[in-house]
Amino acid sequence: QVQLVESGGGLVQAGGSLRLSCAASGRTFSTSAIGWFRQAPGKEREFVAGISWTGGSIVYAESVKGRFTISRDNAKATAYLQMNSLKPEDTSLYYCAAQRASWATLKAADYDYWGQGTQVTVSS
Repeated sequence: QVQLVESGGGLVQAGGSLRLSCAASGRTFSTSAIGWFRQAPGKEREFVAGISWTGGSIVYAESVKGRFTISRDNAKATAYLQMNSLKPEDTSLYYCAAQRASWATLKAADYDYWGQGTQVTVSS
């Protein structure tokens, strides 16, 4: 069992930065792949970034590639999403999720545990 709590969201102007954190409790964090997803009102949940349990394999959605960086610290049982050059279209509720697998996949249905989300709002 893994419990996830996101933090770090907020209101930022376009071009600004935020760093999201995902703190996990439970023994299996270090052997779980982690994904970040986002969901805007009226839209489907979409994959943002994923990282393997070792941190050696990372994948990004095309829309955030070059602007966002995912990382993890297994000793602290925490994952991060550094978001730079934010755009108004990045406004969304951001979730972290964990799956009992070595590699992060892009499908939300593959993930076993979810946090409650943290709101990111980017003003123009």
